Amino acid sequence: MVQADNLGIGSRVKHPTYGDGVIVNVKTSHYQVTFINEGRKDIPRLSNEMEIVEGIEPPDDLISNMELEQTLMRILRKWTEMPEHVSLGSKWTNGKMILQPGDKEMSNKEIPIDTFFHKIVMLRDRIRVLEQRINAHDKLSDEDKVNMQQYITRIYGSLTTFNVLFKFPHDQFTGEKGGKD
Repeated sequence: MVQADNLGIGSRVKHPTYGDGVIVNVKTSHYQVTFINEGRKDIPRLSNEMEIVEGIEPPDDLISNMELEQTLMRILRKWTEMPEHVSLGSKWTNGKMILQPGDKEMSNKEIPIDTFFHKIVMLRDRIRVLEQRINAHDKLSDEDKVNMQQYITRIYGSLTTFNVLFKFPHDQFTGEKGGKD
């Protein structure tokens, strides 16, 4: 017999206020139930308000939609060249870079910071793909992979200057800890 606090998606229920409904999502603390006359409502799992019309047991390996989406995104990023969304620090939004040549006869060059930032993020993503391909390469020896990985780490270290542009620290470049570039 299915317990009221352990119903699976598709279980039919009856609520004293909302009427007949079906559980469409199971969260840790509540069920998302779509009721015929009231639409979707969140009902606490420990609530004894609902009558079970037809209970369906949840699978043992139940995960939330958000967990599934995060897992799929990690897989796609790992095995494809799909770029992740990286945010520019808000203080740089709508800013511009002005490149001023040493030669006074030449004019300045202005570049929107978001355009420059996008190029930096694309560079980072391409280095990550290169790193993955090196590590997965079947003809390189482990020693060759380690040597190439050291160069990639130094490249990341050289790019730490651009960390000031990133909104979140987890998106920033990291090189050799305590190393000199």
